[in-house]
Amino acid sequence: MPIDKGRILFEDQWLLAVTKLGGELVVKGRGKIQKLPLLDFLRKDYPGLAPIHRLDYETSGVVVFAKGKNTLKTVVESKFAGWKKTYLAIVSGSPNRDAGEVDIPLPARSGTGNVPAHTNYRVKERFRGCSLVEVNFERGQKHQIRRHMSMMGNPLILDDVYGDDKPNKTFGKFLKMQRFFLHASKVEFIHPVTGKPVVIESPMPYTFVAVLKKLKENR
Repeated sequence: MPIDKGRILFEDQWLLAVTKLGGELVVKGRGKIQKLPLLDFLRKDYPGLAPIHRLDYETSGVVVFAKGKNTLKTVVESKFAGWKKTYLAIVSGSPNRDAGEVDIPLPARSGTGNVPAHTNYRVKERFRGCSLVEVNFERGQKHQIRRHMSMMGNPLILDDVYGDDKPNKTFGKFLKMQRFFLHASKVEFIHPVTGKPVVIESPMPYTFVAVLKKLKENR
């Protein structure tokens, strides 16, 4: 079954951008999978498609794909120069400042030691015991937002890897959810072929909206 066309956010002859759902793989990983990854569905309509970047299994939002090897090669060789990714996340506690940055090196994806990693954040709304933050960076490392927010003392709620057990249990019972809330809301970049600026946005998923409503009611 092909992907729902309503999930397509941007398309031209070189690129395709779609909304990835939370709890969905971008590509096939190790181990047994319960359902086909997003790429497998897309290739039914777009043979030869390749992901330019990926999102964690739990994370929702914008994913950009290349329709050809040359387009993918151009982006990779540019080292994602000019790319900016913006996320929305619900974090535990309340950051001390309304906006700030985390500049702490993280392990390189290549496994060759630590590399510079820079994350900007802005608090959009504060609730009882947690906050909604907007986070952005240009070139990210694995789990950069999750790691940096945890290092700052405000890990994502319900993150069982970098989070805190006590608040996770509290929010798990209150929200009746077990997956953290991280949404790739916007990707900005210079088109690798046309050279024009491209801005692609993905609306917040229904589950995220419902959780925020519940948090507001419990303020």
